[in-house]
Amino acid sequence: MAPDFTLPSLINGEEYSLHDYKGKPVLLTFWVSWCPDSKKDLSAKNHLFASMNSDLLAILTVNVTGREHGENSGESYYREQKYTIPALKDDGTRVYDMFQCMSVPTTFLLNENHEIVARFNDKATFQDILTEVSKII
Repeated sequence: MAPDFTLPSLINGEEYSLHDYKGKPVLLTFWVSWCPDSKKDLSAKNHLFASMNSDLLAILTVNVTGREHGENSGESYYREQKYTIPALKDDGTRVYDMFQCMSVPTTFLLNENHEIVARFNDKATFQDILTEVSKII
């Protein structure tokens, strides 16, 4: 079972909780702005978010502020790229650690009961992720 959490939006500070998405599958990704793999992954997920029906799958990203190289660097990167995908701001590495992440990006696919059905590390391809997503939506 995925640990529940509440984090503020990276952009406007509005709080989001994982339990707000109960009954819906969730694709959850932890990222940092300086990592080339995170940048590639976030761009692909932003395109997916913009093109899919959000009733079928919630997509959330978490900027791991405790692994950033400067204050607000995740927010600056997100704004520069004009992303629309929901981005939350971790409290240092609190939620990143709750999910026992070891690298960025790390992505979790949660079913509608928020059980972890797949985990992808920085070596996973976007196609690998989409293949697993297609099995639950």
